[in-house]
Amino acid sequence: MSKGNKNQASVQKPIYAIVDIETTGGSAAGSRMTEIAILCHDGTQVVDRWSSLINPEMDIPLHITTLTGISNQMVAQAPTFETLALQVFERLKDKIFIAHNVNFDYSFVKTQLAVCGFQWDAPKLCTVRLSRKLLPGFSSYSLGKLCSNIGIAITDRHRALGDAEATAQLFSILLAKDQQQLVGAMLRRASPEQRLPAHVPLADFQALPPGPGVYYFHNQQGKVIYVGKAINIKKRVASHFVGHNEGARRQHFLKEIHGISFERCGSELMALLLECTEIQRLWPIYNSALKSAEPKFGLYHYVAVNGYSHLAVGRLPKQLKCAKIFNREVDGLNFLASQSKQFDIDQRFCRYGKGAVFKTNEPLPDLEKHNANIDRLLGSIEEDHLSFMLLDEGREPQEQSCIWIEKGELYGMGYLSMEQQLDDALAIKTCLTRVKGNHYMLQLVMAFAQRYPQNIRMIG
Repeated sequence: MSKGNKNQASVQKPIYAIVDIETTGGSAAGSRMTEIAILCHDGTQVVDRWSSLINPEMDIPLHITTLTGISNQMVAQAPTFETLALQVFERLKDKIFIAHNVNFDYSFVKTQLAVCGFQWDAPKLCTVRLSRKLLPGFSSYSLGKLCSNIGIAITDRHRALGDAEATAQLFSILLAKDQQQLVGAMLRRASPEQRLPAHVPLADFQALPPGPGVYYFHNQQGKVIYVGKAINIKKRVASHFVGHNEGARRQHFLKEIHGISFERCGSELMALLLECTEIQRLWPIYNSALKSAEPKFGLYHYVAVNGYSHLAVGRLPKQLKCAKIFNREVDGLNFLASQSKQFDIDQRFCRYGKGAVFKTNEPLPDLEKHNANIDRLLGSIEEDHLSFMLLDEGREPQEQSCIWIEKGELYGMGYLSMEQQLDDALAIKTCLTRVKGNHYMLQLVMAFAQRYPQNIRMIG
């Protein structure tokens, strides 16, 4: 190839495929396309148009028919996607894929092409994201409201060809306004912006630090819908937006994210504890794992009317204090069995869940001696409830993190200056943020303390 031909090839104008689809639902994993439109745009104007109804080979829900007007009867004689797959592939091949909220349309097309044996991948561009940059100041960037605000008339709203035509007009306007070459920047493979959900500001992502901490996803109203922790906040947040999980829950999750904020922490342990407290405080709709992490059983002590002390393992009712808690009932049963044997406690005064009560014709033990044995057992549990500070790295070199454990319970956490006198326990305690601890958080702290005993400073 001559030098002139090489230069000609290097400046060849990109061709865009502007796509809109209608579907039976919100996720590529469980739904199918009912209509597709592909408009070929040469950077100046639309040069080719193609659209087709698609038989999804599944029922179209009534609410979808109400929205789009596409019914089961309309698609009954339409071709299946398998029949259209080659046409779709050829029309998209070697073109830049463009759509309004591009990840939604792209996921359906890619998934259904793959089912038909076509391995397709294309650079993509989202007109929502581009509009936010080149047409700032609107309260909504939905296709209908945006087009209404800038004077684009949409015919056949919520039909593939009508919406694709409107998107094409919008794209032409955006190209004309693109004096800063934003399209080229957004199309670079390495650009993180292309991986972000359509409504997430790039500035939110760019502000994320590479260190440990907690991050928050917010919906359109600013409400926190997810809290996560990370050793590297920026890397962890980015991981939410990659991968090929096209399930409905993930797609709805990504669509709801309109903002990201964060809180830096000094260490992974501090991030874990802050994540737990924030989930308890905010109860975000998309957090589920830590909501059910609490133990379900406890060891109880009570005194019967005859004066004899009893021990029992049972479920944890709210607001009822117990001597010791357990993740599993079997752990509580084993603990009670071993400790009652060690402290010589009559089994008639131990209740193991719903198990049978131990019966014997032997006389009852001496009341004072029996109660004293149980008191010794409870005292041994109390001795394990130590008070100490756990020190670790801070957010900055001149500070350190501090976790305060008081009588076996998590009291508070925060950050201290490296110049803080550690022998002034009261002054340290007042610097910390009071937290509502739970069993899971206490386990995290105790595991760290056992692993790094040099970080412990005893209190009292």
